Amino acid sequence: MSIGVPLKILHEAEGHIVMLETNTGEVFRGKLLEAEDNMNCNMTDVTITYRDGQVAQMDQVYIRGSKIRFLILPDMLKNAPMFKTMLKGVAKVPGPPRGKAAAFKSKMFCHFKGGRGRGVFSTRGFRGSSAAR
Repeated sequence: MSIGVPLKILHEAEGHIVMLETNTGEVFRGKLLEAEDNMNCNMTDVTITYRDGQVAQMDQVYIRGSKIRFLILPDMLKNAPMFKTMLKGVAKVPGPPRGKAAAFKSKMFCHFKGGRGRGVFSTRGFRGSSAAR
């Protein structure tokens, strides 16, 4: 299983100054040393702002990923290559067919297929069908 774009961006932020808020409301600002795939973060030179407004300094802190509410990453990561590859992939994927003909075909196919769980060959709605009697 491959990791998604948000985790790739988080790994790109390693070595940069980030801001992190935990579920309890503490705010950590410091250099992101390492980020794991489960979002566990190891930070250095950290300034902590507690919920009551007190500020403290720590050399190093390790925060469990499930306790992170959100992260603020540097703006320079907007130009990360993951966003460009993601946009290329979206442009190549064709959308579903549009128009009345496509809607009619899908409706007829659903009707023969049974649609909404009415059996394989539902004759509901067809006139003069002997199978419905």
